[in-house]
Amino acid sequence: MSFFSFGQSAEIDVVLNDAETRKKVEHKTEDGKKDKYFLFYDGETVSGKVNVTLKNPGKRLEHHGIKIEFVGQIELYYDRGNHHEFVSLVKDLARPGEITQSQTYDFEFTHVEKPYESYTGQNVKLRYFLRATVVRRLNDISKEMDIVVHTLSTYPELNSSIKMEVGIEDCLHIEFEYNKSKYHLKDVIVGKIYFLLVRIKIKHMEIDIIKRETTGTGPSVYHENDTIAKYEIMDGAPVRGESIPIRLFLAGYDLTPTMRDINKKFSVRYYLNLVLIDEEERRYFKQQEITLWRKGDVVRKSMSHQAAIASQRFEGSAASETPPGLKGGRRETNIRTKNRV
Repeated sequence: MSFFSFGQSAEIDVVLNDAETRKKVEHKTEDGKKDKYFLFYDGETVSGKVNVTLKNPGKRLEHHGIKIEFVGQIELYYDRGNHHEFVSLVKDLARPGEITQSQTYDFEFTHVEKPYESYTGQNVKLRYFLRATVVRRLNDISKEMDIVVHTLSTYPELNSSIKMEVGIEDCLHIEFEYNKSKYHLKDVIVGKIYFLLVRIKIKHMEIDIIKRETTGTGPSVYHENDTIAKYEIMDGAPVRGESIPIRLFLAGYDLTPTMRDINKKFSVRYYLNLVLIDEEERRYFKQQEITLWRKGDVVRKSMSHQAAIASQRFEGSAASETPPGLKGGRRETNIRTKNRV
């Protein structure tokens, strides 16, 4: 239940019908903190009650209608004046008139399409909310109640491993292999690094998980790279023929599903960045995109039938791309990839 106060005239109380049983999840806010919100899935019905309580019973409250809206919108932080709505539903609860005592209004948005996952990033926010409004001549009484939406997926049919030979001619030749290219958010990345030729004094090796948030289009494109995790593979000099195993658990990190070209406004992609550092502090790196998805093949008993249907969908199965290495840092070298996949 979410309780709001509006001046001296009335208070609005928005109550979901299944508030006592619906799951709540933590979701990051703009200031970096985490709050709990009711969790919904694509296709689920959103229903409840709007209670309008007069602070002075018996005193008339004139209005030009009472309504509730269900809104899904994208806000770009560099363009805060424009909110891009991709879902906008309205239910009229009362015609223009007056209220002389507290009233309760039922509402229901049936099988609501919620195509995208809720997301709060560096430059963009995608949110869903209910907005109850008492329309008045001078100043409306209005407040918003946020909810969180998760998109569910089933196990991808095609999930090939990633295998590459990379190196610097006559100096370094390694082969790395990851067990697959698509991982759910609680998955484990398993792989191996093989050293086929080592003529550089390597002292340190790590794998980073990098989130790349892209917003805007054309000349107004912004890229934000955020290192989510650093996993040390090796500390010390490797020798030719050595094999180093990799086992990286994703459950402990703050990850979202891969999001590609969401409403033509933004994308969120993830990369595994293999980094080698030699004794002269030179950095050699190779980057590979992976796809992350939210596991939905095990449907909880508390999940509605609509959410079970939504869990059968899988989005983001586009083929992985191998972008150029990230820029930044001192004396970095993008390791050349040989033609073997």
